[in-house]
Amino acid sequence: MKMFQLRLLIKLLVLCLPGLVVIQSFARSVDQTLGWITTEIKAPGVLYQTFASTAVGARVSYHIYVPETYNKSVEPLPVLYWLHGTDGGGNGIAQLARFFDRSMRAGAMPSMLVVFVNGLPRRLWADSKDSSSPVETVFIKELIPHIDKNFRTIATRRGRIIEGFSMGGYGAARLGFKYHHLFAGISILAGGPLDLEFSGPRALGNPQLREQILRDVCSGDLDYFKAISPWTLAVTAARPLSENRVIIRQAVGGNDNTRELGYRFHLHLLDLAIGHEYLELPNIGHDALAILENLAHKNGDFYHWALGHTWFGSGLQ
Repeated sequence: MKMFQLRLLIKLLVLCLPGLVVIQSFARSVDQTLGWITTEIKAPGVLYQTFASTAVGARVSYHIYVPETYNKSVEPLPVLYWLHGTDGGGNGIAQLARFFDRSMRAGAMPSMLVVFVNGLPRRLWADSKDSSSPVETVFIKELIPHIDKNFRTIATRRGRIIEGFSMGGYGAARLGFKYHHLFAGISILAGGPLDLEFSGPRALGNPQLREQILRDVCSGDLDYFKAISPWTLAVTAARPLSENRVIIRQAVGGNDNTRELGYRFHLHLLDLAIGHEYLELPNIGHDALAILENLAHKNGDFYHWALGHTWFGSGLQ
């Protein structure tokens, strides 16, 4: 009997070995020298945290703003996931946290946790084609469950908003569209690159950066870039976004050199009957805080709307 059990165990190990090899191979392909651990930013209400990532095979950091109301109640709070721009978001965390704190205290937005996600610089908020930087997997499959497990959250799509600026706006669009079942609101602030050819003003103005991003994320494959683009993902997401009543906001500064591409993306969403609000903000350039402060006066109810207080309906312009 013992010999039979031993033989059975050996057979099972042999059958499982290919799968184990694949997992180990994937783990080895991840570049652990990338900035998975960032510098701690100290600001009122902001905590610096890390978690063990299976996808990376190492720890990954994030910052989280915790409002005062969190410790004064036992009620769960919604979560805003903030996605940073091309160069990483460390330098802007303190200012953004102060903005969100003021907005919550003034009642311009509900009390919520704000997670400043570490998406690495220049990585398009996507898994790289060569698996060296699984940014999307770490965020969607690991960080969100980690937050829901370790903080008192509304752990459903009705309690989550995804928002980002510049490349983070691009990320909010592509991940919000792709994982429409996870988020109640999508906020796209000066998003880019939103064109399929990656040939907008910012890309043409810095061709070396463009080539670096295409190489590091897409292995030089423009078809891969097109496949992961929010422009492409919007086509298949149009119906579920409407069915799930996801609130979508798109905003861009009138002086931003990506304004034209943002407007074209807005028209693309209209063609697909994806309900959203589009705002061009006069006299504002490529500036996250300026956009948010301007929106607080023009559009302060977005966060309330996204969390279910009301709904725009399809076709909003």
